[in-house]
Amino acid sequence: MAHNHADHAHDHHRDHGHAHGHSHGHSHAPADFGRAFAIGITLNLLFVMVEAGAGFLTGSMALLADAGHNMSDVLGLVVAWGGATLAKRPPSRRFTYGLRGSTILAAMLNALFLLVAIGAIALEAVQRFANPQPVHGGTVIIVALIGIAVNAGTAMLFMRGRDHDLNIRGAYLHMAADAGVSTGVVIAGLLILWTGALWIDPLVSLLIAAVIFWSTWGLLNDSVAMSLAGVPSNIDRDKVEVELLISPGVRKVHDLHIWPMSTTDIALTAHLIMPGGHPGDAFLEDVRRRLEQKFRIHHVTLQIETGSEAPCRMEGAGCA
Repeated sequence: MAHNHADHAHDHHRDHGHAHGHSHGHSHAPADFGRAFAIGITLNLLFVMVEAGAGFLTGSMALLADAGHNMSDVLGLVVAWGGATLAKRPPSRRFTYGLRGSTILAAMLNALFLLVAIGAIALEAVQRFANPQPVHGGTVIIVALIGIAVNAGTAMLFMRGRDHDLNIRGAYLHMAADAGVSTGVVIAGLLILWTGALWIDPLVSLLIAAVIFWSTWGLLNDSVAMSLAGVPSNIDRDKVEVELLISPGVRKVHDLHIWPMSTTDIALTAHLIMPGGHPGDAFLEDVRRRLEQKFRIHHVTLQIETGSEAPCRMEGAGCA
């Protein structure tokens, strides 16, 4: 295996340099969304101050509680921005992939923040069913309308990145959820002013909490799977294996691993059984290009084996 390991070391060095340099072209989130995070955090901090001030002036506990909840959104944006910023740190001797995985941790934390917020909304709604509170109609509606503008505007800043970056999706969901809560407050306030039925307020709150939970569950599920190095949900592992198998000279593929290095960068390692021997750099470049174009896999490491020696130690453990 000495020859194969030498090839592997050479291939890894060559392909790592190429794929790593190229992958920055796909990691747009930190560079493109820095300004969006700054604007979103500033707007939300200003809104928290306005809402808290209105709560003190009107004596509304509901407004003060919502101001506290909106501070958690500021924290959520700071966490997402921190993850995106850390992801730009260069590799070091200890963190050989850099800190790209910070974006996965940030997405998971944002999902947990949202779940806590859902629990708080649901708990308050249940308590209001048992003990209905008078609603400060006009003031609450005006503040909620401002909240819709701030949160929806901030959500729009992250809309274009939510499908390709789980960390950005976390920030987007945080803002969209709050816009939904504020919309519910306006609707509930208007219905209560019209009908006088105080139970409308907690009912709307519970409906909003259910909608947020539905969105958050997907974010949590995807971020946990990413943290466990699961194959990204948008990649079909079997199709990737077939793509490797149809390469000229490849008899078998084993020890195939596909995992996310961050919420935007995907890595792959595989052992290729090629009885004809090492095919050269042009073959490796062709495989790398096809995997990137068809599956958005940016970092590829391949080990070439002739199949003349003992099989991979992991082959019997499900890597075949």
